[in-house]
Amino acid sequence: MIKDLEIREATLEDLTEITSIFRDTVRAINSRDYSEKQIEVWSSGADDTEIWENRINDLYFIVAEFKNEIVGFAHITKGCNLDGLYVHKNYQRRTIGSKLLRIAESHIMAEGYEVINADSSITSVDFFDSHYFEQIKKQKKSYKGKGFAYSIFSKEL
Repeated sequence: MIKDLEIREATLEDLTEITSIFRDTVRAINSRDYSEKQIEVWSSGADDTEIWENRINDLYFIVAEFKNEIVGFAHITKGCNLDGLYVHKNYQRRTIGSKLLRIAESHIMAEGYEVINADSSITSVDFFDSHYFEQIKKQKKSYKGKGFAYSIFSKEL
């Protein structure tokens, strides 16, 4: 557990750290469950800076900061969909993801929604299970020409 963790809304100044966490986490953590080619394609999403800028500007997008370093982030789309939650590869299993999730859930409830939905990589199935999400279905989706297995989760708030 990390004390003195600050959760705040992301700004464009955070873009480099956010995309670095995304790339490094996918390569180090998700590589357990996906092929090398899938990881290469997935992590290249960090290079789509315009997409990341739009997320920061247009979505509810929060970062977790510890000792002036961003160690995780989460963002919500369409009111109640957790579209991304990533924790720095060196800060896994230290409650950062749980704290980001709690803040996201609070925001969703404040917006008047009674449910949170999440599309999850197969790597994070245990995380969502441990936070009382129900796995609705398993699917595959295509990203940049590669197929990816993932799960759809939902939880009543």
